[in-house]
Amino acid sequence: MNSRGYVLVDSHAHLELDPLYTQATAVVQRAFDAGVKYIVTVGIDIPDIRRALEIADRFPRVFASVGIHPHNAKDVGEHGWEQIEKAAQHAKVVAYGEIGLDFFRNLSPRDVQIRVFSYQLSLAKKLKKPVVIHLRDAYEQGLELLETAAPFYDGGVIHCFSGNELDAQRALDLGFHISVPGTVTYKKNELLRSIVAGLPEERILLETDCPFLAPEPLRGKDNEPAYMIHTAKKVAEVRNTSVEHIARITTENAKRLFKLPI
Repeated sequence: MNSRGYVLVDSHAHLELDPLYTQATAVVQRAFDAGVKYIVTVGIDIPDIRRALEIADRFPRVFASVGIHPHNAKDVGEHGWEQIEKAAQHAKVVAYGEIGLDFFRNLSPRDVQIRVFSYQLSLAKKLKKPVVIHLRDAYEQGLELLETAAPFYDGGVIHCFSGNELDAQRALDLGFHISVPGTVTYKKNELLRSIVAGLPEERILLETDCPFLAPEPLRGKDNEPAYMIHTAKKVAEVRNTSVEHIARITTENAKRLFKLPI
C-alpha cells in the first residue's frame, strides 16, 4: 500500500503507446508512488501487442490485454489472427481486447468492424479470457452483438464507458463491468456521474486509457496511471463514500475479473 493506505488498479492503459513507452520505467514508478500498484496495458494491433507484452514482461505488476481495435479491423489478415491467438496465451495476458465498434471515426468500414468484432468475441470465449469492449457511437449495435454472443462465462468490461443509463443496464445484465475513465471529472459530464452514482459497487472498475483522457485538473496533458487518483476521488464523491472504499472495491473487482495475483 501507499502512505495513504489504498491500492488502485488501472484496468486500461496504453503504456505501449508513445510518449509513455519511451518513459515506461518512470511512468510505472510514478504510478506505484501514487498508489496505482497494478496496470493492465492494452495492445490494439499486432505491433502494439508486441510492445504491450514487452512492457508486461519488464514490470511484475503490469499485465496485458490483446486484441484488434475496431480502428484496425481492416488491416488484420489470416496470419495475423494466428499471431494474436498465440499472443493471447502469454502468461501475463489477463484479457482479450480492446475489441468492438467505433462508428464515430469509422477508420475501418462498419461491416468489417462488425465481422471482426464477432470473430473476436468467439476467439475470446475459446481462449477463456474476459473481453474488453470499446464502443463509441455504436452502443446499440455493439450491445446487440454482445447479447447475441452471450453468455460470457469469463466476464467482460465496457471500457471507457460513454453510453446512457439503458446501455449501462444492458451491460450489467450481461454480467459485464463498467470501467470509469477520467471523463467522469469533466465539468459537463453529468450523465456519466449520474450513471456511476447508481452502479452496483461490485461492477465498477477504474481506468486511465492513458495517454488519452487526462482527468481534471490535468485535462489536455498526456495522461498516465499516476493521475487515476483524480478519477477515484470523483467516483468517491459522486457515490458519497471514501477514496479508500472506492480503491478497495475496484481493486477487488479487477482482481476477480482479470484473476490478478494481488
